[in-house]
Order: sequence, then C-alpha cells, then structure tokens
Amino acid sequence: MTDPEQSERMSQLEKRIEELKAKDAPKAHQEEHYSQAQHAWRMVIELVAGLLIGFGMGYGLDVLFGTMPIFLVLFTFLGLAAGVKVMIASAAEIQKGKEE
Repeated sequence: MTDPEQSERMSQLEKRIEELKAKDAPKAHQEEHYSQAQHAWRMVIELVAGLLIGFGMGYGLDVLFGTMPIFLVLFTFLGLAAGVKVMIASAAEIQKGKEE
C-alpha cells in the first residue's frame, strides 16, 4: 500500500465518521421544544403558587379574625393578580432572551 492510497482511505474513513456523528447528534428543534416546555411549566407554577399563597394568607386571616369568606376571597384574587404579573414578567424575560 502506497502513501497516497493510505491518505485517501483515511480521508474516506474520517468523512464516514463525521457523517455518522452528524446523524447521531441531537437536533436543535428538540432542544427548543424542551426549553419551551420548561418555560411553560415555570409560568404555570408561578401562577399556581401565587394563588395558593393568596388563598393561604386569606384563610389564615379569616381564621384569626373570625371573618370567614372576606379575606379568603380578597387574598385569592390578589394572589391571582400577583401570579399573572409574575407570569407576564417571565414571558417578557423569555422573549428578550429569544431576541438576543
């Protein structure tokens, strides 16, 4: 085997290895999909956390003062508003990250 034949075979082998590596490489669309799912779960958790915290505070104040539905309803709505505000801030942060 001469040197030019060996270098030709080596280049063919390297080309085939690169093709196989490219075939097994993860696709960018899948990574983007998982990233979007993570952002969606983050936003859902922020909304639910706001609701639960507001509900808990309202219920606690109602038990403390003996006024059952007043603070519960008020703080549940405040928790919802806070959750929506945080969700909007998260969406703006995600949008800013995509533009860069």
